[in-house]
Amino acid sequence: MMSFRAKTIGIVNATHWAVATVSAFAMTALCVSTASAQQLDPPIDARVSANEAGAESQRRVEEIASATDSLIAEFRLTNKKIESLQIFNRSLSEVIVSQNEELTSLQSQIDGVEEVGRAVTPLMLKMIEALDQFVKFDVPFLVEERANRVAGLRVLMRQSDVAEPERYRRILEAYQIEGDYGRTIDAQPGTLENAGQKVPVDFLRIGRIGLMYRTRDLEEYGVWNQNDREWNLLEKGDYANWIDEGLRVAKKQAAPQLIRVPLPMATAGGNG
Repeated sequence: MMSFRAKTIGIVNATHWAVATVSAFAMTALCVSTASAQQLDPPIDARVSANEAGAESQRRVEEIASATDSLIAEFRLTNKKIESLQIFNRSLSEVIVSQNEELTSLQSQIDGVEEVGRAVTPLMLKMIEALDQFVKFDVPFLVEERANRVAGLRVLMRQSDVAEPERYRRILEAYQIEGDYGRTIDAQPGTLENAGQKVPVDFLRIGRIGLMYRTRDLEEYGVWNQNDREWNLLEKGDYANWIDEGLRVAKKQAAPQLIRVPLPMATAGGNG
């Protein structure tokens, strides 16, 4: 029994020693592990900081790359705009050169017009004077209207705000009107002096070959004698019916037809 107890005590002591040894080893391992962990913290922190710095650097690189791409795109766009402007400027320069040549030509033409205008003005004055003389010595129809037209041309020549082309156009227009009188038939009311009294009459003009009249009471008929520049009385039975018919045609009261017209002889004033 004593021997068994001694063995048992020995086993227990051995167990305590083993436990103590394991505990000591565990404590030693824990201390070593803690020391190792403490030694690894700085490298880990440095690595983490390096990673963070690397991420920040990468972000900045990406931002710089993006900004660079934008600048390159803007640079290319600006170059295209500059190229377009250069093309436009070259085209505009050609237009300016052409316009300058045109201005030079126009100025030359203007100078020529002014020179021609100085020569044309006396011609226009002569044309007005000739027209005035023509109206005065022509068959006396629409005397006041035609005289006023010539007077208007004289006033036109004195107006400084009227250009030479407009003056010339108006003079030609007056000549055209006078020319048209020779191709038309017309009836106009008017008066003739007889024994100091104005007698109302109807004038019949057939071109410039015949100018006749008929009193409103249908009692007297006459024809203008251009050779003698006076009125000749007509017998009612000779041309009265033809003059009446001519007046109806001129007033558009009858259809156009052939009309017998009394014409004075060239040698003397008579009944025609």
